[in-house]
Amino acid sequence: MNGLNAAVLATIPSPDRGVWYLGPLPIRAYALCIIAGIIVAIWWGERRWVERGGIKGEVTDIAVWAVPFGLVGGRLYHVITDNQKYFGPGKDPLAALEIWNGGLGIWGAIALGAVGAWIGCRRKGIPLPAMADALAPGIVVAQAIGRLGNYFNQELYGGDTTLPWGLEIYRRVTPEGREDALAGVAIDHTPIQVVHPTFLYELLWNLGVALLIVWADRKLRLGHGRVFALYVAGYTAGRFWIELMRTDEATLIFGQRVNVFVSALVFFGAIAYFVIARSRGGREDVAAVRTAHPTDGEPVEPGESTSREAEAVEEDAEKDKKNSPESVKPE
Repeated sequence: MNGLNAAVLATIPSPDRGVWYLGPLPIRAYALCIIAGIIVAIWWGERRWVERGGIKGEVTDIAVWAVPFGLVGGRLYHVITDNQKYFGPGKDPLAALEIWNGGLGIWGAIALGAVGAWIGCRRKGIPLPAMADALAPGIVVAQAIGRLGNYFNQELYGGDTTLPWGLEIYRRVTPEGREDALAGVAIDHTPIQVVHPTFLYELLWNLGVALLIVWADRKLRLGHGRVFALYVAGYTAGRFWIELMRTDEATLIFGQRVNVFVSALVFFGAIAYFVIARSRGGREDVAAVRTAHPTDGEPVEPGESTSREAEAVEEDAEKDKKNSPESVKPE
């Protein structure tokens, strides 16, 4: 056996397809990974929120706003930064809506998802930084799970490599014989390339970031958005060097991929926030910093919600007293 064959045998095989059909219904691995990641993020975020003094069910309420906003934001960022894939001669602009074929920019997902979370938090009277701290580990693990979708789609990989963990890339074709990396099936499992699995590097890095921020949170009792800032800094540090390895098509600025610059800018911003927010003290008491009554969603001054609740209890007691048998006079 020659060296080339030995190298191929030592590499990581790709799935032969990323889409399965249940009758006419396509089951897409990418979509399943995104859904699984969202479920994990909500489940873990809920547990952390309750541990920090929050009320069970509030993370799910916030997710109702954050998840749709995040999906739209992620797709918008991808379409804007990779607009050459959808607009121009011979391109189909409607393909920009086909989110099931892959293409979510984490920067847009987090940015617009944060807007949705802010809306949900405002309605519930919850400070957004406290909620972000509870959600941070689950979000980065959700990103790791989502990267498995890139594995099934045979996308987001680097240059050629002879390393034993190199990823085999297969030629996938449709039933009509047309080459299609996303919707096609690999009939011949002879790799056309063996490449760096940068999606796997990011997956492992994200899991490491999750461990880091959980450890730091427990050790330092971080609050006021500092857990989230540490997650952002940790993620972007990894994304910077991983982005430099990727070879898939991307928008370039001064000869570098746009996300290289975005990673650097967001990293420094996160570090600055982490340092500045230290002056706000340790972890906040979630129950004490609520700023709105849960039933009305209108912002009030700290402590006012408690007085409102007391007033409501007194009003209910007065009503019960008036309606009691002793208070009703016979006619």
